Amino acid sequence: MGVFAEMRRAGASMLVLALACGTAEAGTDNWRFDSGNDGLVTASVYATNKLITGGGALSYSPVLTIACRADGDPAWTEWLQLNDAVSASRKITVSVAIDGDSKFDESWSVGTRGRVLMRDGADGIKRLVPANRLLLSWRFGLLSGRGQADFDLAGFSEAVNQIAGNCKTDPP
Repeated sequence: MGVFAEMRRAGASMLVLALACGTAEAGTDNWRFDSGNDGLVTASVYATNKLITGGGALSYSPVLTIACRADGDPAWTEWLQLNDAVSASRKITVSVAIDGDSKFDESWSVGTRGRVLMRDGADGIKRLVPANRLLLSWRFGLLSGRGQADFDLAGFSEAVNQIAGNCKTDPP
């Protein structure tokens, strides 16, 4: 099964788990956790802001997910789930600002139907451990404008530690 199919399944499982169980530990109230049978362990948080869909009729909050796979390579991944697709096919530049500091650009992979932006590696997770806020922005397309997602990272360190424990690996 591909990574993106796993992410969709993990997202659906995460929603069911969140509704059934709530959060897993104090301090991570805004995080939703999931452990799949395939070894993928995730924690997700909704953006504090809303994006308007392409048709303009609905709004939604993007979802940031951090994930670990105990016996996978790479072990750590982060992804951003969108309802509207970006027009890029393989890579997209995402502007990142942590705790209101200067923005810097990163290259993220574009997933299935352009609705998932992914970045592999423990370094991305590690830099967020001490952070309080994360602001991501990207272009939907040449003429489509920019998207922006603002995340409250309260409980991020605890979420990473919980994932690492369930994944049987060291936190980044």
